[in-house]
Amino acid sequence: MTSTDTPTMLALHQTTLGGPDVLRLTELPRPEPGLGEILVAVHAAGLNPTDVKHRATSIFLPPPPLTLGWDVSGTVTATGPGVTLFEPGDEVFGMLPYPYGAGSHAEYVAGPARAFVPKPAGIDHVQAAALPLAALTAWQALVETAKLEKGQRVLIHAAAGGVGHLAVQIAKERGAHVTGTASAPKHAFLRELGADACIDHRSEDFAETGERYDVVLDTLGGETATRSVSVLRPGGVLVSLVPGAEDTRAAAEKAQVRAVTLIVEHDQAGMRAIADLADRGRLRAHVSATFPLAEGARAHALGETGRTTGKLVITVSS
Repeated sequence: MTSTDTPTMLALHQTTLGGPDVLRLTELPRPEPGLGEILVAVHAAGLNPTDVKHRATSIFLPPPPLTLGWDVSGTVTATGPGVTLFEPGDEVFGMLPYPYGAGSHAEYVAGPARAFVPKPAGIDHVQAAALPLAALTAWQALVETAKLEKGQRVLIHAAAGGVGHLAVQIAKERGAHVTGTASAPKHAFLRELGADACIDHRSEDFAETGERYDVVLDTLGGETATRSVSVLRPGGVLVSLVPGAEDTRAAAEKAQVRAVTLIVEHDQAGMRAIADLADRGRLRAHVSATFPLAEGARAHALGETGRTTGKLVITVSS
């Protein structure tokens, strides 16, 4: 096991729940990698809607103090006992175990070695940091849960968002026909990603188009999830990223379709698949903006508007 020389680090930390102003750049003890863990010097870390929600409300995590962040791309600086996959100096990216492994919005983070994979040489740390949580969510929803196949039709809600725009690319890579919902100004962006059809959620009702789908990926929940059941073909699958209501499950049973809720899990096999797609140029995150660690509160303020196209990334070191 190797060790670090400096016992502290800077982290975007909070001691109470609230708005972006509760985030403070704070000096904290630098973690040491435990059994099966690696210590990563963070170069960049993605910001996801779940970070924004957990900053304001205790959802899955215990109350503060806490440091958020699940996406990470960086360089291994130390390895814990039992680690055989990586050595100091290796460039890696991955998702810390969700939800209890948060902490990547810092200069260093420790996490299970098998939550990480080698960073493709062809993408930089900002691009790599934007991928893990959102891409794993899309992969686990479409490929592993819905088992999306070539020629099937899929509807992706909020298709220009963090998960949505990656889901469009993954679905196209699987050979599916993709329809995405988004505001009209974002339709050109979706078509660049490969979407076959777009629905303007502000002026069109996706449930009234007459189209039927084999798979629906719902990133919004609530009424959208329940109404999505009606556009599924018999035997179709609704994968929601928001815990569903009883009426959604009841509607699914009546329509003889499957409705499930997915919570993303860290998964090295999934990360290897994502790394392969990224390495081959088949999957790329659209990064709307980057913010240095010291300005993480600004990133949160932008993220909670809910209008971001693609992803936001916090940069930590070059």
